[in-house]
Amino acid sequence: MKHISSRDNPFFKELVKLAGSARQRRKAGQTLLDGVHLVQACLACGSNPQHVLVTQAALQDREVAALLKNNSGVPLTQLDDSLFAELSELKTPSGILALIELPQPTASIAAARFALLLEDIQDPGNLGSMLRSAAAAGCDAVFLSQGCADAWSPKVLRAGMGGHFALSIHESVDLPPVAAAFQGKLFAAVPDANINLYDCDLRGKLAFALGNEGAGLSEGLLAAVNRHVAIPMPGKVESLNAAAAAAVCLFEAVRQRQSTRPAQAPAKSGSV
Repeated sequence: MKHISSRDNPFFKELVKLAGSARQRRKAGQTLLDGVHLVQACLACGSNPQHVLVTQAALQDREVAALLKNNSGVPLTQLDDSLFAELSELKTPSGILALIELPQPTASIAAARFALLLEDIQDPGNLGSMLRSAAAAGCDAVFLSQGCADAWSPKVLRAGMGGHFALSIHESVDLPPVAAAFQGKLFAAVPDANINLYDCDLRGKLAFALGNEGAGLSEGLLAAVNRHVAIPMPGKVESLNAAAAAAVCLFEAVRQRQSTRPAQAPAKSGSV
């Protein structure tokens, strides 16, 4: 195991660039995962980190020690606490980071069966939550416009809670042609639409298009989607948070799809 204690170390300098720059992440085709949960999610999808970075204290943690033991072939470097803190945005650093290659999207819009088209979702927390909901609902692909936050930034990864690794994520996409190429039901979530989401048949091959709370969807994307639906909101609010709206749409589709299946034994309760 290597040990880095100097900020002048060339490898550490590259890590600092990756942690702070979307452009550098795209250029290098790499990003950093912060914390055991994200590293485990990466491993669970069959992908191995290119490098693991830890603090001295993390080496004494049972969960970290077990993870390292089960992945002993991955290069390991110990960082001084002060250096690790420069790479982590957490107030209380987790003590483990993994350098990974950015996963390449696989499911095209033609092959996607349950997809999200997200336009100009600029808040990292919102975007991460939407990706998490998409993964939980069973989506296979997400298409992000150029105006969206960097999907592989530390903040989006933390909010996604590992959902990234269950999805085919396409970034910097021109959404209207993607919408036109989708071979299923495509719904645009629009606050003033005349059709109620809950009156729609959301079974089968399906996609939703959502924009941010401020601007909504662009005219070009709205024109490419012939089904505009609204989430009924009897309360006195102007609109839902974008992540909440996405979750409502996705899980109404989940509800409808499950209602067509044979009854099953209740699932065991767990964390939400």
